[in-house]
Amino acid sequence: MTLYIIGGLGADERVFEKLNLKTHSICIKWIQHDSKDSLKDYALRLSKQINKNEEFGLIGVSFGGIIAIELSNILKPKCIILVSSVSKSEELPFKYLRRPFSKLIKLIPNRFVKPPQFIMNFMFGAVDKELLSKIIKDTDPHFIKWALHLILTWRGSGPNENLIRIHGTNDRLIPLKGVAKMIDNGGHFMIVDKADEISNYINEYVKGLK
Repeated sequence: MTLYIIGGLGADERVFEKLNLKTHSICIKWIQHDSKDSLKDYALRLSKQINKNEEFGLIGVSFGGIIAIELSNILKPKCIILVSSVSKSEELPFKYLRRPFSKLIKLIPNRFVKPPQFIMNFMFGAVDKELLSKIIKDTDPHFIKWALHLILTWRGSGPNENLIRIHGTNDRLIPLKGVAKMIDNGGHFMIVDKADEISNYINEYVKGLK
C-alpha cells in the first residue's frame, strides 16, 4: 500500500521530512487553482497524482485533511489519517461566524492576508519557527484567500470506517472537537515538532489494517 500525504495550506514536502513512515509514501503536490474551483473540483484534479490501480491510503494535515475527505468521496482509499484536522465540517471552530468571515476574506487585500510572524508562531504553536516562516513566505496569498473561503463555507464529512484523527492538546488554530488520538503538548505544527510520536502512531495503525 502507498500512503499519499497532503500538507496544510500551501505546505509542501518540507513539513514531512522528519516523519519516519514504514509504508511507502508520496507527497501530493499542490497545483494551480482556479478561482472558480470548488473543493471537489480541486480534489478531482489532485487525484491525477494517485495511482488508483493499487491499494492506497491518505494522510491529510490541516487543510489537507479536508482535501483528503473530498478525495475519499471520489476515490476509495484503504484508510484516511487526519493530523491536526477535522473529520467533518461541524468540528471546525467558530461555527456561527464562519460564513460572515468567508465574505470578509474576499475583501482583504492580498498583502494583508498573511498575519505577522509572531501571531503565526502563537497560533501554530511552532517550535521550528524558521521552517514555519519559510512556508508562509512561499505560500501564494491568492491560494490562501481561495482556500480559506472554501474552508469556512465547507459542509462535508468523512467516511465512518477506516478514518482516524491525530490531534494536539495545544492546537490553537483548530481546537479539538470530537474523538482523536491525543498528542500531549502538540500544537498545529506538530507534524514537524512531534514527528516521531506521530510516525509511531501511524505505523502502528497501518500495521493493524486488514
